[in-house]
Amino acid sequence: MTRLPPDTAAPRADPPHPLDAHTLRPLFHPRGVVVVGASADATKLGGAMAASLASYPGHLALVNTRGGEGLHTSVAGAVDAAPVPLDLAVLCVPAPACADVVREVGAAGVGAALVCAGGFGEAGGEGVEHQRRLVAAARRAGVRLLGPNTSGFFAPRRRLLASFVPGVAGLEPGPVGLVAASGGLNHAVAFALQRVGSGLTLGVGIGAGLDIAAPEVLDYLALDPLTTAIALHLEHVGDGGALLTAVSAASRHKPVVAMVVGRHDVEDFARSHTGALATSWRTTRGLLRQAGAVLADDVDELVTAVSVLARTRSRPHPDPGAALVTAQAGPGLIVADALHEAGVRLPTLGEATRRDLGTMLPPLTFQANPVDTGRPGPRHADVVETVARDPQVDVVAVYGLTEPVVDLVAAAEQARRTRVPVVVGIDGPAGEVEPARAAASAAGIAFVVGTRALTIGVAALVEDDILRYRLDDHDVGERDGRSVDRLPAGGLTEARAKDLLDELGLDTPPRRVCHTADEARDALRDLGAPVAVKVSDAGIVHKSDVGGVRLGIADQPAMDRAFADLCARPGPDGSEVLVERMIGPGVDLLVAARRDPVFGPVVVVGLGGVATEVYADVAIAAVPATGSWLTGLADDLAARALLDGHRGRAGVDRKALGGVLKALGDLLLAHPEVDEIEVNPLRSTRDGLVALDAVVLVADRHPPRSSDP
Repeated sequence: MTRLPPDTAAPRADPPHPLDAHTLRPLFHPRGVVVVGASADATKLGGAMAASLASYPGHLALVNTRGGEGLHTSVAGAVDAAPVPLDLAVLCVPAPACADVVREVGAAGVGAALVCAGGFGEAGGEGVEHQRRLVAAARRAGVRLLGPNTSGFFAPRRRLLASFVPGVAGLEPGPVGLVAASGGLNHAVAFALQRVGSGLTLGVGIGAGLDIAAPEVLDYLALDPLTTAIALHLEHVGDGGALLTAVSAASRHKPVVAMVVGRHDVEDFARSHTGALATSWRTTRGLLRQAGAVLADDVDELVTAVSVLARTRSRPHPDPGAALVTAQAGPGLIVADALHEAGVRLPTLGEATRRDLGTMLPPLTFQANPVDTGRPGPRHADVVETVARDPQVDVVAVYGLTEPVVDLVAAAEQARRTRVPVVVGIDGPAGEVEPARAAASAAGIAFVVGTRALTIGVAALVEDDILRYRLDDHDVGERDGRSVDRLPAGGLTEARAKDLLDELGLDTPPRRVCHTADEARDALRDLGAPVAVKVSDAGIVHKSDVGGVRLGIADQPAMDRAFADLCARPGPDGSEVLVERMIGPGVDLLVAARRDPVFGPVVVVGLGGVATEVYADVAIAAVPATGSWLTGLADDLAARALLDGHRGRAGVDRKALGGVLKALGDLLLAHPEVDEIEVNPLRSTRDGLVALDAVVLVADRHPPRSSDP
């Protein structure tokens, strides 16, 4: 092969950047920016925005129709005068003018627009028309739209600070990408990340999200090689399917930590029962977790968890073990207790590990896990590394007060040779903590301040490991081969609902529908006492609420009274009652499947009976779901210990319970006319799971059924 001489060699093309072709690149990585409505008055929106963007190293053009020094009077004029294409327009004009400006920037070839103004659909009245015109103008002009009603976004590494909040000028770059429903929360989290020494690649306030919403920004951040973890804040969900797809895709490559607002919307749970779970806080959180997101309850947890995960991530694992090396016993006990409360496993270290530790630590210190060093010594780094090498340890937490005798960050650096994640937690005077934080940041060590933050960081690492392991299970199983006929619109009687459960392979009690007192007496004789007698009416969903249930019927006189009493009540279909053999004691559960208007088909499991309404302790998953996810879903319940056997009662068979959830989910997937099916209670007995009550709601719609719904 003939080589070209060096001075004539063909130039090497730079490899394409992962985001070069992304639809949001003109917005977040523009070649030039134009501010429409710019002002020299920093107290005005256009002035504050222009001041923030002054540090942008690319070309910045300012437009105001009134003109002025350094101002263009039109977008077209600014584009013509620019040495590079202007990809992004930042609109600092009132809501009524936004649609016309979007048409103008589109005609000038600008591909993206940030609209900061409020006063659109959220304001009602004329705002609704302003919003309609804005969306129509953007679509016709081919302009991508962020906002309206947002304080903007910022990319500190590129000094692209499209925000009218002056404090963004001090933001430093870092490894975290942030997607927030609120522009204000976007800034609050950004400043909090700055305080803990973990800056941003990109922080985006979605605002109204009329065009660009969280899923598309998540996709952008997932492709960004400089973003190592993503923080997500949600207030409401527009496209549930798109959100879950984006979170699932992102979390396979980098950690996602999500905080969902709206915890107290479940107060309507009891009134609407399973149906109130639609698009609720619990539904959104449950499905985000199923998609791989680590959940945070508040801003502090969000900031701490994403900061730790941005620095380190372990391998997928079904049940990771954590170890704690503490320089002070008291704080160490607090951390250990909190980790147990968070469900983090602290395994006893192996004999070989403890033997090695015994050569490094004073004999009176506890060395099984947690490891109490009794005050760090010169071999502290060796202690941490030895613990990290234990086969049962997947994450190591190191805690200590700032002292001159030990360098906790250096100890963590040495332990990284084991490839086991290490999180350093420190307490001490600010003048000593901040240098340690800076050293950890420079070394890429996960670093937090305080016992609570250390607990949050370790728990987030463990949760991320578990979720990745469960995400790797791609087998959702075959759709249940059982088929049922199309169901009539409305509700089904309990007897017909249980016939349906029988067809799905679930166990139900022996029963008889009775229309006369003689039939009821025969049912008592044939089924065997005691029996339950219930009203039989598809229109009565909660029979106990209307006094429509008689339990423990054991003889003919009691049956006659129960039959007469229930048939005399308004509502039953003629004189029809359901007589059913009673089932022995066990753990009562609720299982259900329903169509969420945002996320689609979901399944629900929780404690049964009135406990469901009192505690709202439920776990939720979208279907189809992997078999391992459905089998483990009940373990997400706060009362999961009751399912493991309590006071001699048999524990709940998780595999069988997962099979019930799958059967109900498959019914919804195969039958678009079914809106909801609820079994409450599903009793777990020593002989298995038995459906004691069932409600099926069928919509008055008959869409064509596909061969593979």
